[in-house]
Amino acid sequence: MKTQYYTATTIDGFIADEHNSLDWLFEVDEGGENPFAEFFAGIGAFAMGSTTYEWILAHEDALEHPKKWIEPYGDTPAWIFSSRELPAIPGANLHFVRGDVAPVHAEMVTAAQGKNIWLVGGGELVARFADEGLLDEVILGVAPVSLGKGAPVLPRRITSSRFTLTGARPIGQFAYLTYDVSKPS
Repeated sequence: MKTQYYTATTIDGFIADEHNSLDWLFEVDEGGENPFAEFFAGIGAFAMGSTTYEWILAHEDALEHPKKWIEPYGDTPAWIFSSRELPAIPGANLHFVRGDVAPVHAEMVTAAQGKNIWLVGGGELVARFADEGLLDEVILGVAPVSLGKGAPVLPRRITSSRFTLTGARPIGQFAYLTYDVSKPS
């Protein structure tokens, strides 16, 4: 079982623009492949921050159309980290939490039943898992887009001594890079 950060990023290291938009992502050619489906088949639980969740609510209209959540994620349990109250998507297996990531990670491990845990984002939430030594792998789909500013992949200094490149492959216009992540010393 691994805790994985799987995300798309621009070549200048942003996962969203300064308005938290992902419009840039949907303009990039995936070459007809869907690496996410293969990845998600190994996921038993996942977590995301409130900005990511609110983007899904707004752009997928998931409150009015819950199938927009159910179709890609099914009944896989999701933990939403937020310091404020957020509406729940009808029929989705959601757990709204706040605070320390370590006890939530333990709950996710139990719920995942031996499958992997996906940290959707944002980068600040993933960095909190990395700070606690709870991040095992980073998978970046690097797109040939430059935003100049926005939400960074990981808003922390994590040196190369903690990352080991284990894979690199092109898919459409994306370069998928996979890194193992060691515990902080």
